[in-house]
Amino acid sequence: MKVVIEPSWQQRLQDEFEKPYFPNLVEFVRQEYSTQRCYPPGKLIFNAFDKCPFDQTKVVILGQDPYHGEGQANGLAFSVNDGVTKPPSLVNIFKEILDDLGKPIPKSGNLERWAVQGVLLLNATLTVRAGQAGSHQGKGWETFTDAAIRHLSDEKENLVFLLWGAYAQKKGSIIDTKRHHVLKAKHPSPMAAQWGGWFGNKHFSQANDFLRGKGLPEIDW
Repeated sequence: MKVVIEPSWQQRLQDEFEKPYFPNLVEFVRQEYSTQRCYPPGKLIFNAFDKCPFDQTKVVILGQDPYHGEGQANGLAFSVNDGVTKPPSLVNIFKEILDDLGKPIPKSGNLERWAVQGVLLLNATLTVRAGQAGSHQGKGWETFTDAAIRHLSDEKENLVFLLWGAYAQKKGSIIDTKRHHVLKAKHPSPMAAQWGGWFGNKHFSQANDFLRGKGLPEIDW
């Protein structure tokens, strides 16, 4: 099956496109997009891969679902389009960056500027039905994104994985912690953050400290 995706990812994920589950996933997604309002727009489903080639990946942030509100999702985990109100989780991410690094909270919640620096903003499920969180879970996306994580874990070294919340930490259990630096914290959603474990995690400075220690360029968060 031919899927249009960034070439360095195409090379590594082609085997997934040929497995039995993937045509079933594609058919499900096509049916959903033709009969329901779904996000992100079809051309941005693989945006996380297209904006952050395998060879350039330095940091991986795992999300769960795309945002399911009107005009929010742009194919990058935790990111929204320019001009869209920042969701609460993203507000808390920016608050932690302010506290950790002293960087002012940006006007836009579009995290493409991270992606082009080598931050893979990967949701476990790459599509969702409008207004229905989790509606495209269990259809095959998780298998596909697990494969992407395995390729990163097995073929690269000295990546930083930021795993926020129980879901991301469970999905990240396949990461080789001897080859990579894994940082864990509570999810930045308001409900999780208010119980402690998100604010003060200093993941952004820790990520840069690690990269710098390996002689790699830091991320301008």
